[in-house]
Amino acid sequence: MTTDPTAPDAAARPFTIRLAVPAEYAAVGELTVEAYANDGFIPAGSDYGDTLRAAADRAERAELWVATDGTDLLGTVTYCRPGSFYGEIGQAHEGEFRMLAVSAKARGLGVGSALTEHCISRSRDLGYTHVVLSSADYMKPAHRIYERLGFTRVPERDWSPRPGVNLYAFSLAL
Repeated sequence: MTTDPTAPDAAARPFTIRLAVPAEYAAVGELTVEAYANDGFIPAGSDYGDTLRAAADRAERAELWVATDGTDLLGTVTYCRPGSFYGEIGQAHEGEFRMLAVSAKARGLGVGSALTEHCISRSRDLGYTHVVLSSADYMKPAHRIYERLGFTRVPERDWSPRPGVNLYAFSLAL
């Protein structure tokens, strides 16, 4: 079981982080789209919702992790090993994660932090020297989580997949 002891009612809602199973892929995709859309993180006119919804593809080409309380899916993250189709900025010695999403009903329970910590542990277990990620410049709540966990900005690796979408790079030395 995983809980964030600083979360207000963490004891009331323990959760486990594990690989998603095929029967969950559609629900994981919808959770991801819902979380991003509710926060206004799907740019108007973009097809990013389709990418977020493609959980089965992420599970095939990367690692699709979920946080669950045994009944509900609470959050998800896509972990990318070097060379993964879904990797964006990771190099040969770096783990990378993206598409971190927490359902509205699980906000404040420490799910986002726990999924991030899982990606850090996964990178350590695989022998990588760093874990990296890209995050849109407007995703301030996520940036606070990353910085609290020790990630630092790496401006020289910032990038833009399309005009008006600016991605900040973050890295954590392991």
